[in-house]
Amino acid sequence: MSLPLNYKPSDNETYMNSEQIEYFREKLLKWREELQKETVETLHHMQEESLNEPDINDRATTETDRSLELRTRDRERKLILKINLALERIENGTYGYCEETGVPIGVARLDARPIATLCLEAQEHHERLEKTHREE
Repeated sequence: MSLPLNYKPSDNETYMNSEQIEYFREKLLKWREELQKETVETLHHMQEESLNEPDINDRATTETDRSLELRTRDRERKLILKINLALERIENGTYGYCEETGVPIGVARLDARPIATLCLEAQEHHERLEKTHREE
C-alpha cells in the first residue's frame, strides 16, 4: 500500500485503518533501519580505533568512550527487539491496542512512541507501582 503524500494519522478517521497501519509499519521499519545503520557504523569505528594508545590517560579516555558506545548500542539492540515485536503485532492485528485492557492506545501516543504496548492509563498505573516498590 502506498500512503498519500505527507499523510499523518488523526483521531478523525477509523482507528487502525489500513492507512494508519501502513504509516506505523513504515515508521517502525525506518526506525529499525536507522538503528541498524548506526550499529554497523559503530562496529566499523571500533574496528578502526586502536586501544594501543601510548599515553595511559588517552587509553583510559578511549576505553571509557568505547564502554559508553557499547552501552548505547546495547540499548539500541533492545529497542530493535521492541520494534520487531511491534511489527509482529501489526502482522497479527493487535498493534495499537493496550496489552492489558484491550483499549486503543491512541494515535498521538503511538506517533510519539510507536513501540508502546500500553494505553496511557495502564502505563501510569505501572509507573505508580514501580515508584511504590522502589520506595519500600
